[in-house]
Amino acid sequence: MLEEKNDNLHDADGKSGIEINDAATNDAIEISDPETLVENSTSETQNNDDTTENAHQEALDVITNSNAAESEDETLKERHDIPMQDYNTFSLDALVDELKKLVNTDKVMSVKDHIEEIKKAFLLQYHHLLEEKKEEFLASNTDPNEEFEYHLPLKSKFDEYYNVFRDKRNVHFKHLQTNLKTNLETRLAIVEELKELINPQENIKDTLKHFNELRERWKNAGAIPKDKYNHVWNNYHFHVENFYDYLHLDREARDLDFKHNLELKQKIIARVEELVNDTDVNKSFRELQDLHRIWKEDIGPVSKEHRDEIWNQFSELTKKIHDKREVLFENQRANEQQNLEIKKEIISKIEVLGTEKVNSHSQWLVQIQKVEELRNEFFAAGKVPSEVNEETWAAFKTAVRNFNAFKNSFYKDIKKDQNDNLNKKLALVAKAKELQESTDFQATTPVMKQIQEEWKQIGHVPKKYSDKIWKEFKDACNHYFDKLKEHKSEENSEEVAAFDNKKAYLEVLRAFQLTGDHKTDLDGIKAHIETWKGFGKVPFSRRHIEGKFNKILDALFEKLSLSKKESEMMRFANRIDSLSDSNDTRKLDNEKIFIMRKIEEVQNEIFQLENNIQFFTNTKNAKKENSIVTEVRKNIAIHKESLEVWKDKLKQLRNLGQE
Repeated sequence: MLEEKNDNLHDADGKSGIEINDAATNDAIEISDPETLVENSTSETQNNDDTTENAHQEALDVITNSNAAESEDETLKERHDIPMQDYNTFSLDALVDELKKLVNTDKVMSVKDHIEEIKKAFLLQYHHLLEEKKEEFLASNTDPNEEFEYHLPLKSKFDEYYNVFRDKRNVHFKHLQTNLKTNLETRLAIVEELKELINPQENIKDTLKHFNELRERWKNAGAIPKDKYNHVWNNYHFHVENFYDYLHLDREARDLDFKHNLELKQKIIARVEELVNDTDVNKSFRELQDLHRIWKEDIGPVSKEHRDEIWNQFSELTKKIHDKREVLFENQRANEQQNLEIKKEIISKIEVLGTEKVNSHSQWLVQIQKVEELRNEFFAAGKVPSEVNEETWAAFKTAVRNFNAFKNSFYKDIKKDQNDNLNKKLALVAKAKELQESTDFQATTPVMKQIQEEWKQIGHVPKKYSDKIWKEFKDACNHYFDKLKEHKSEENSEEVAAFDNKKAYLEVLRAFQLTGDHKTDLDGIKAHIETWKGFGKVPFSRRHIEGKFNKILDALFEKLSLSKKESEMMRFANRIDSLSDSNDTRKLDNEKIFIMRKIEEVQNEIFQLENNIQFFTNTKNAKKENSIVTEVRKNIAIHKESLEVWKDKLKQLRNLGQE
């Protein structure tokens, strides 16, 4: 079996010093690993430890591997036209929008890497959010049998778009695999035909014609699996070189072909020299990939005298662009290191917030807002070196988790208070529902107002009950006060009628004439009072009519020549009856307090006057003071008469309360 040395692109220019016999040309060429370098079994393995050569080879390997992948699926080339953004800095909404846009592209494989990066960034944030929601649930849940559930509508959208991409990718893969297999068989068959060309018995012109046909078929054969790429291409070039070097073809035709290939490769080198000075390193590198592909796949070998020289030029220029690309990567790594420092600082700030004790809900809202802002800054900070990515993410999650645990401990402490508040409010709800159908408006209205005030004084309840119990309480209160309003509306119509009747009756009362008989006239006035009371209450805004009625009564009482006490008590009785009929207990209580204070004031005045008399009667000139004493005694008598009136009023009020 013949083994070959896989020198990647260098093989496209041929190898010197290789001898084969007729038997060897018919053997299959096998390479177990396309990256493995082997040579003719009769020769020894060549070990090259030269650092420069290794550096050149590294640059070539990067391009070769990339070209192998893009050769398998040409749509991969278009991925360079779509900028690979730092999706870790995107919000969940922005990630879904970007995914939707990329999924709609026709070239599914050109966006594959972008979509996978979006998926990683989305799931990273989503799982972090899920952990936070679960911690909040565990901290606030009182039912051990209730399982945690959380639905993010955005996750459903993401899954929908990603499934569309996955289906399109699977269809593409299935179609691609079928074509790759067919194309591989076609190319292997062409290689086998190349082997058969080395036959001295055939006419050289016919052989050359057949050779050109094989080269054309090879160009149009299509993509093959990337793991077969180097193996198949190297075999093809191996036998192409054998055809040139070991079969005695037409020297002139061969030299013309060599010359043409040399000119094409020199043009490629000239273009690469321009790319070395281009400032857009990524663009230069992508074009360099294309030039390597053309060098290897489209251009044939050159003469032996130029092979090493032109290959070394191409290799050296390739390394320069590769080195510039490495510098660019180093700068990116420096940025990643800077991002790492930013994220470490953010983590430190969250750790500090996880130890700052605050004692109110409003203060915790401020702390939560600070952590949310730091969380957004963390995601916006950009990539960190891949070797510390997991470690940094774990530290961030731990800091946030510790903060949440610290926060939850505070809310666990106030949870008992909220449950107590819930029980208090539930009791008020029950009381409001119990009273909502009451028709005893005078007794119920103050109670309903009181429980509304109590509701306001009670603190927060657990959020999941808040809206429900508030609606029940509000509905019960509204139901009662709607009934009260309806009742008052009915009362108002009655009061307006009472006012109209009393207004008309004032004219009757003004026309009333005393007969001169004391008893008859007094009974007539009392009858008018009873008729007036029978009309009922008037609207509050029109109660001035009661003053007009009392003014007419006062004039009648004066004409009757009643004693001051009798007149005062009759007026008072009329006033008290009016308050009693209106069921205004507050005013009755205030009247009682007023009378008790007047009694106390009059008693103190009498006591003071009696002390004054005692002073004047004990002086040496008592005879000269008799006129003053007489005046004081008159005042005492007047106050005692007033005291009796006030006491009778108080007695009448108390008797009213016992009825």
